Amino acid sequence: MREYKELYIGGNWAAPSHDRFVDVVSPHNQKVVGTAPEGTPDDVDRAVAAARHAFDHGPWPTMDPKERLAAVQRIADAYNARQAELSELISTEMGAPLWFSQVGQVGATSMALAAFLNFGAQYPWEERRTGFFGQDVVVRREPAGVAGMITPWNVPHFTTISKLIPALLAGCTVVLKPSEEVPLSALALAEIIDEAGLPEGVVSIIPAGRETGEHLVRHPGVDKISFTGSPTAGKRIASLCGQDLRRVTLELGAKSAAIILDDADLAMTIERLPLASLLNSGQACIAQTRILASRQRYDEVVDAVTTMVNGLPVGDPLDPANYIGPMVSQRQQQRVDGYITLGQEEGARLVTGGNGMPDGLDRGWYVRPTVFADVDNRMRIAQEEIFGPVLAVIPYDDEADAIRIANDSAYGLGGSVWTSDVEHGVDVARKIRTGTLGINQYLLDFNSPFGGYKSSGFGREFGPEGIEPYIEYKSIALPIG
Repeated sequence: MREYKELYIGGNWAAPSHDRFVDVVSPHNQKVVGTAPEGTPDDVDRAVAAARHAFDHGPWPTMDPKERLAAVQRIADAYNARQAELSELISTEMGAPLWFSQVGQVGATSMALAAFLNFGAQYPWEERRTGFFGQDVVVRREPAGVAGMITPWNVPHFTTISKLIPALLAGCTVVLKPSEEVPLSALALAEIIDEAGLPEGVVSIIPAGRETGEHLVRHPGVDKISFTGSPTAGKRIASLCGQDLRRVTLELGAKSAAIILDDADLAMTIERLPLASLLNSGQACIAQTRILASRQRYDEVVDAVTTMVNGLPVGDPLDPANYIGPMVSQRQQQRVDGYITLGQEEGARLVTGGNGMPDGLDRGWYVRPTVFADVDNRMRIAQEEIFGPVLAVIPYDDEADAIRIANDSAYGLGGSVWTSDVEHGVDVARKIRTGTLGINQYLLDFNSPFGGYKSSGFGREFGPEGIEPYIEYKSIALPIG
C-alpha cells in the first residue's frame, strides 16, 4: 500500500488545492494498492505560475548546458538506483507484466535517459556559420519556454522521460500532467526528480483527469504542449493550441502492420512476433496488431500465430512467468471485449480467444488473447486501435497488395517486414508510410527519431531530433567585413 498526500508543485511537495484523493485499484485482483491526490485546475495554476517565474527570472534557462546535463545525470542516477522497486510498482498499478515492466518500462526508461545524456553532451546549443554575404552568423538554440506535458497510463515513465528530459536539457521549465490511472508511479518519479535537486519551479508533477489536462493546454502561461494519447484527444489539443499559435507535438494512435513475406523464416518470425505484437498485453501504440500473410502461406501463418498466442501464459502481472497481464481498468477491459464481439459481428473468423475471462481466472480486468482470421482490412477491427491482445490476420495477393493494405490506414506509427532477404525488406519498408519500421523485429531505437505519419501525430521523440521540439532558433548576424 503506497499513499501520497501531496502533489509536486514547483519543485516542492504541496497539499492539493482540494481534498480530492483517488484509490488506486489493482487491475489483477481489484484490491486498493494506494491512494493519491487528484490534481485540479487550481493546482495547475500554481504549477504554471512557478514554472513561468522560474523560466522568466530563474537560473535554469540561462544556465550553462553542462550544468543542466549534470542535473539530468543526477535524475538518471537516482532512477537507476530504484529500478526493481519501480518495475514492481508499475506492474502493481497498471497491470503490465513484470517482464515488460523490467525491460520495456523501467529498463527502456533507463536506456532513454542514457541516450539523451549522450545527445545533450554533443548537442550544438550555439554555433557559428558563414552567412550568405560572407559574414559570421551566430545560430543559437534556446529553450522554448514553459512546457506543458500530458502523458498516458500504458508506459508512464517511458513516455514522461521522452518529453521531460529533452525539455530540461533545452532549458525549459515543465508542468507534467500524468494520467489519473497511474498517480503512484508519477509521484514516485517526482521523488526521484526532487532528489536530483533542480532549481525551484523547474518541474511540477500533477496527476489528474482530462478537465485538468485541458486547463493546462489552454493556460496562457504555457508556451509549448507535448501530448501522447488518443487521436481524439490529440485533435482537440491541436485545435486549442492552434487558437493561440502555441507550439505542440502529438504522439497518437496506431494500427501497425507486420508484413510476413513468402520467404520469411516463419519459426523465427513467430518467436519474435510476441514482442512486436503483444508487448504490454497489447496496450501499446506500436503493437503490430495487423498480421499480413500471403494467400500462399495464409493457413500456415494463421496456425502458427494461433499456436503462439495460445502458448503465452496469462495471469498475475507480478508473476514473471506470465506474458500477458490484465487491462489497466474495467473500462479498458470492456472496450477490448466489445471489439472482440464486433469482430465476430463483422464476419471475421474467431480462431482462438473470444469473449470472457481467460481460463483459470475469475477476477481482474482480463481479456482472452484473441486471433481473428479471414479479416478484411476494411473491418473496424483492422482499422481501429483496440489496445489489447487482439490480432487480425489479413490475407494479401502479392507484395504490392501487402504494401497497399499496410498503407490503407488512418495511422502511420510503426510496422515491420519479415523476410529472409534483409535488403529487400528495406525496399519494402521504404514504401510504407509510417514513422518507424523494423526488419525481422520491432524495437524502438533511442538514437533515432520516433513518431508518426497521418493520424499518428506530428513531431518526433528520441534521437537528437527529440530535443528539437523544445528549442527556438535565434540567428545573430555579425557585421559584414
